[in-house]
Amino acid sequence: MAMNTAPNTLHTENGKRGFTLLIAIIFMSVMLSFGLTLGSLGYKQEVLASNAIESQYAFYAADSALECALYYAQQANLFAYNADTNQPIPSFPCDNTSPYLNPTRSYAGSGSTAVEILGYRFQLDARTPNPRCADVTVYSYQSPQAGNNNITTYIFSQGYDVACSSVGGSRFVSRGISAHY
Repeated sequence: MAMNTAPNTLHTENGKRGFTLLIAIIFMSVMLSFGLTLGSLGYKQEVLASNAIESQYAFYAADSALECALYYAQQANLFAYNADTNQPIPSFPCDNTSPYLNPTRSYAGSGSTAVEILGYRFQLDARTPNPRCADVTVYSYQSPQAGNNNITTYIFSQGYDVACSSVGGSRFVSRGISAHY
């Protein structure tokens, strides 16, 4: 019986078997990691840009409320120090709306160092789908000496990028601005 000794034409060298598949897998892994890195970077940039926009909304709400307070402080002398707790708390509108909450009054210190603290909260852009909120706090004291260099009133305004009903709840951005005279 004769044996067939013809060479196997489908047989390849063992060292080169699957080399192309390995190169393709490595190449695809590198491309996938680049794609995931770029996607993550793009997402982070979008979040940062969104936070910057919300921060501007909060700043503009704070600025608007501060401007309202300064207007009534200068035009009507609304925040002059008042040690009489029986007097009504002065109120003022902002953005053609009354304060969102009732104004508050408290005192810190005593005697000639007593400080009157008035608090206001305003809902700004109330007629729009996305209203903003702002808190205004006015600190005033009676200066022991009359003079141009004595600061007698300090106004701090804190703006929020959400409606007043959402402040203190879930995620929101706040910015503050102050003035003194």
